[in-house]
Amino acid sequence: MASSCDVHVRICGQEMIKYDLEIKALIQDIRECCGPQPVLMDLNSTVKEKFNRLRQRIQDMEQMAKEQDRETDKQNILSETEGHRKQMFSNQVAWRKANLACKLAIDNLENDELLHGGDSVRQRKATKESLVQTSGDITENLMSISRMMSQQVQQSEETISTLATSSRTVQETNEEFKSMTGTIHLGRKLILKYNRRELTDKLLIFLAIALFLATVLYILKKRLFPFI
Repeated sequence: MASSCDVHVRICGQEMIKYDLEIKALIQDIRECCGPQPVLMDLNSTVKEKFNRLRQRIQDMEQMAKEQDRETDKQNILSETEGHRKQMFSNQVAWRKANLACKLAIDNLENDELLHGGDSVRQRKATKESLVQTSGDITENLMSISRMMSQQVQQSEETISTLATSSRTVQETNEEFKSMTGTIHLGRKLILKYNRRELTDKLLIFLAIALFLATVLYILKKRLFPFI
């Protein structure tokens, strides 16, 4: 049965996939947008909201990874999170390009209006100012993602360092075990040697007693029965 943490991780993963698809659809809408300005502003506002939610889910996944007891579970969650972060960064770049394409389309439309006698200077100025603001927001989001990736790299380096330390500890323990095994084998040989020596000593003692008894019997026989 899956634990509550596993369920939460699965739910977060599904939500991140949903936000990713929604962001891609909105970026496509921006790329195809030719104005007016309020439409573009609404689209960018929605995209920004989706990115904020996606970023929050990524942070939730990283926190859940830190709470894992097993290192394999932690690394699996971090690997999945890193994939979503890279996808978010790719979407940020696509978002910026889509805004630039939209700006070009709006400029072309305004140029056509000017050629036909339309007066849209103020609207064009507002559009450019809004696009500059949007580009600034996108740049800020890209910098935020860059900082998050830097933190993730640092965490990965710390994890690798911990694994290296654990590996050295296991290796040292293995060497100690081998040394202890050699000591045990040596002790076993010494015990076997001692047992054989003890058996030899008992045999010599038995022979000495037998020889002593034979000598005593011989002396008694000579003194008590000299004629035999």
